[in-house]
Amino acid sequence: MAGVIQTTARPAPLSRLRTRWRDRSPGLAAGLLGGVFAALLGLAACAALVTLLWISSPYPDSGPGGALRVAAALWTLAHGAELVRADTLSGTPAPVGVTPLLFLLLPVWLLHRAARDATDPGDGVGVAVGAAPRAGAGVRPAWLAGAPDSGPPPVSARVAWSGVVLGYLGVAAPVVLYAQGGALRPSPWWAAVCLPLVAMGAAGAGVWTAFGRPGGPVGRALRVLPRTLRELVVEPDARLGAATRAAGAGAAVLVGGGALLLAVSLLWHGAAAAESFLRLTDGWSGRFAVLLLCLALVPNAAVWAAVYALGPGFVLGTGHVVAPASSAPAPLLPPFPLLAAVPDAGPGTPLHWAAGAVPLAAGAAVGWFTALAATGGAAGVRGVAPGAVGAPGARGPAGALWSWRRTAGAAAVAAVLCAAFVALLAAFAGGPLGSAALARFGPVWWQAGGATLAWAGAVAVPVAVVGRAWRGRGAAARAADGGGGGRPWARVPVPSAGRWWRRGEAEPGQRKSDGGAVPAGLFDAGDAVGGSDAYDLLPADGFPGEKARGGE
Repeated sequence: MAGVIQTTARPAPLSRLRTRWRDRSPGLAAGLLGGVFAALLGLAACAALVTLLWISSPYPDSGPGGALRVAAALWTLAHGAELVRADTLSGTPAPVGVTPLLFLLLPVWLLHRAARDATDPGDGVGVAVGAAPRAGAGVRPAWLAGAPDSGPPPVSARVAWSGVVLGYLGVAAPVVLYAQGGALRPSPWWAAVCLPLVAMGAAGAGVWTAFGRPGGPVGRALRVLPRTLRELVVEPDARLGAATRAAGAGAAVLVGGGALLLAVSLLWHGAAAAESFLRLTDGWSGRFAVLLLCLALVPNAAVWAAVYALGPGFVLGTGHVVAPASSAPAPLLPPFPLLAAVPDAGPGTPLHWAAGAVPLAAGAAVGWFTALAATGGAAGVRGVAPGAVGAPGARGPAGALWSWRRTAGAAAVAAVLCAAFVALLAAFAGGPLGSAALARFGPVWWQAGGATLAWAGAVAVPVAVVGRAWRGRGAAARAADGGGGGRPWARVPVPSAGRWWRRGEAEPGQRKSDGGAVPAGLFDAGDAVGGSDAYDLLPADGFPGEKARGGE
């Protein structure tokens, strides 16, 4: 009997294997399913659009199989991979490498969501127990903050990321092979490079967002840099994050200005654009397809216009450069509405040179956002004390102001990052549309990046230094006046910590609460209650129950 009991108490190897798989597989399985669904949803969207156009076309050139192969090719093109057009008049395959940037947003968004959702610990456990919203919404997750009853922590970042990438590429491989039988087929080499890069980058961003955007991975990646350069970029005041935000603002202003230039040029050449739209195809289905293609290429055209404003311009074929200084005669191009907005050939005029206001505004935006970070970001904003610990850009208890050298260095780093962003956009916005004369079509990425670096570096650095001095002087004047226009700082609540702080006491970052260091936060008492007249309602000796909570 004892032998029987000993035999039945010991778990069988197969049972132990099932238990181990059940304990470890949910994270990887969720990631795999998320990657598969992300790929299938993007592919289904392309297939539905192409099938709708194929059904509505009065003269379809191929059957349903050909339409599905075109959809698979377009889905691959949305990841930046070049296509090869086999049915050319010369018989020589011609590359098609202009990626509609609007198409690129679909797989990136789907991958980001799939990777972010793959970090969930289970079926709504965090929501059921009252966990905080996702970090993607600007809130630190409850499980990351160590709050009680916040549910189990998410799965490993490496497991979630690997699952999503493997699941996505597991669907992409047969799709690329299936599309090889069509007239418009993906280039195998480009597909082998672009699809994994997009999948790994977007999935990594999704996992990073789900974990509250920690700075640890970035710091570990920057350890390869020399110590002096690492301190210049990162330490001790988080200049890398401030420079990244400033670079993003500058790139957004630059592309937005390019979109404005595009709209003005389309209105200026409205008659030619309308004529080309009507001449390109007959029937509502064909014109609907042209309209969709124009909408998908609007972001590309905005990037082209931005690079045009930078100075290098863009090319409409080998040797045909369109720039503010001069525009070479373009080759014979098809009547396409967006191409009708291209400036006329000939030397530049003051109207063309006025496009230089766009990169000037972008450089000023980079410098101003750097100055905001250099002065704490909140100096001069009602309800936040200048130099408060934890304020954006604050170095510590001594104050929030950076030195002018640190400010200039952060502006220079922001200019480099902005140039990298614009170069990446230019690389995706252009590409070949054929061989020979159309082998180069759109902006040249290294020219766009170099021109952005020159504009941003020349404008952002002085704007950042001057803005830092101006805002710092204003913050010092307000501090001398008692902070916030002469109104005293009173003991007011810090919402994120549930604690209190009176002006002149120890700083919140130096004290401890139940959950750790008390986050910094100063609020103008008049603003917190609803106006300066309500300030008298605040008790001078603290709020009831404060001593019971262990208040100072």
